[in-house]
Amino acid sequence: MSSRTFLHCETSSMLQPNDRLRANLEQQPFNYKATVLLPDCGCLPSQLDTPLKSFQSFYLVRKLPLYELLDKQGTDLLAYVPNISTTRMHALGGVCGLSYKTRIEEDNCAFLKPDGHLCLSLDKDSYERLGIEGKACKPKSTRYVVVVDLSDSGMAPGGCGYRRLLSGLTSRLPLKMDFLLAAHSGGGDALELLLSRYERSQHTPEVSSRLLTDLTRPAPLTSDLRSYDPFGFLEWLGAVQADISCADITDGFLSSLECPRASGVSSPSSFLLSVRGLLLPENVMTLVRQLRHILEGPRPPPWAAVTVYAFADNLYVHERNFYTLLLFPDHAYSLHLARPAS
Repeated sequence: MSSRTFLHCETSSMLQPNDRLRANLEQQPFNYKATVLLPDCGCLPSQLDTPLKSFQSFYLVRKLPLYELLDKQGTDLLAYVPNISTTRMHALGGVCGLSYKTRIEEDNCAFLKPDGHLCLSLDKDSYERLGIEGKACKPKSTRYVVVVDLSDSGMAPGGCGYRRLLSGLTSRLPLKMDFLLAAHSGGGDALELLLSRYERSQHTPEVSSRLLTDLTRPAPLTSDLRSYDPFGFLEWLGAVQADISCADITDGFLSSLECPRASGVSSPSSFLLSVRGLLLPENVMTLVRQLRHILEGPRPPPWAAVTVYAFADNLYVHERNFYTLLLFPDHAYSLHLARPAS
């Protein structure tokens, strides 16, 4: 993968009727970590307890045959999605998951998106054995991507596309993978049917937090991108999240890295929250909604920063690595998207 990254920044307001924040967040479906930084905040706001506890459990399923996502029980994973008869399923319905500890550049990988698309990243030999049309990752590449819309009418049990894919995954290319799976609202019962047949372990997102004292934060910071340097802000935020001191300390070396420094307001106390696990876009939106309530309350923090990190080895890191969302008390926000160079 490329080592260069492009940063795309945009601003909007959640009061806009055509606001696309939710649609933007859904484009990064597989997340392993989210952090929240609240400046001028001495403790974890109690309003965050409920949304954090509402995050769904996820499962690590050992040696899951991919055809299980297509047989009668597997098809039931999609039955809880509204408007299943349409060509596109409702976003955030059903189940999503991704193969675990597979390397996107070397191994066969699979991803089940929340919208019902099954995506396979395959080497050339596996792609040819599967016999389903896909496309090369890059010109002259030896890796191929196959994307199947499981909500398409041809993918209904007994349909032509269904039979062809099922045959490919049972006879020509019987792939088995360790898989991380999570159910969206309404899909838990169907997921249990699948889990009952395989070795699995249940997990809940891990929550940790720490209090930051004497943190010098950027100021002024507004939704106007001209009021600050987005690159500098993200470097500073990354140093804060990694617990790296930004003090100006010289060590005598002729050349050394310099930590980003924020010249602005000193916060006596700030709060940093971290959540790790298989996090879905709906989990992030739950956090965002609750942070909006906190920013609307008495003596709110000047802003809240939410950073969400994608799993490194998944098909969508070619679209983005992570994003940072800056929320402001007036319902405005700035969204910073990091995308690898093509």
